[in-house]
Amino acid sequence: MDIRDYIRLALSEDVGDGDHTSLSTIPRDAERRARLLVKEDGIVAGVEVAKIIFEEVDPLLEVELFIQDGQPIKKGDIVLHVSGDAQAILKAERLVLNTMQRMSGIATYTHSLVSLLDGLPTKLLDTRKTTPNFRIFEKMAVRIGGAVNHRYALYDMILIKDNHVDYAGGIEAAITQANAYLQRTGRTLQIEIEVRNLVELEEALRVGKIQRIMLDNFSVEDLRTAVLRIGGKYPTEASGGIRENTMRAVAETGVDFISCGALTHQIKSLDLSLKAY
Repeated sequence: MDIRDYIRLALSEDVGDGDHTSLSTIPRDAERRARLLVKEDGIVAGVEVAKIIFEEVDPLLEVELFIQDGQPIKKGDIVLHVSGDAQAILKAERLVLNTMQRMSGIATYTHSLVSLLDGLPTKLLDTRKTTPNFRIFEKMAVRIGGAVNHRYALYDMILIKDNHVDYAGGIEAAITQANAYLQRTGRTLQIEIEVRNLVELEEALRVGKIQRIMLDNFSVEDLRTAVLRIGGKYPTEASGGIRENTMRAVAETGVDFISCGALTHQIKSLDLSLKAY
């Protein structure tokens, strides 16, 4: 599925057999205009998606952009104007706002965390802790906010986490079986192993045959020890409850990546409004 497929599903969910409020109150040939107003400071995201939503509702709607994705916005700014069929504008209104508000909230929070890493090589990653059927937009918002997407879904990487390790019978068994699966199926997926402590790290290093090591819920001190022990042999990723007050200290241990589920699952949407004028 691509972006337009998700938009069509969302419109189908919202509109059903018709926007009966608009159909019953607005003349069919009415032409109107509206502007998208900013009611809260932040980073805007979803502008390009909004254009596609308006186009899917009515290709004849005219959209004029004043602010692009990723730009800072402040209360009172106007992001865009839309003009054309009044019923079409009203049909698109809520999906445009729901999408842009959540995407802008994600981009704003992501930007704030990325700024904590200024001057350091560590990259901030998102996770799969996303809203069902909205992941494509949430991960887009993460990129707009300045972070990097981790794997998109289950199908594009082998990420062996704690439950996989426990079910498989340990670190070595999980890595061995993952590599055998790749050989058997002819796939070329990267393998990342999650380790929970320095003992599991030693086992992962002994077994090898991986492309990245995730250090999960390590203390800052243990992260430093782990990074030194890995010695650049594999890219390193810190994860587990990392927030604003610990972000820079974690990055200063020398890890290559920090993954943060809060980028997409603990977000306050940014306040935006579409108003007739």
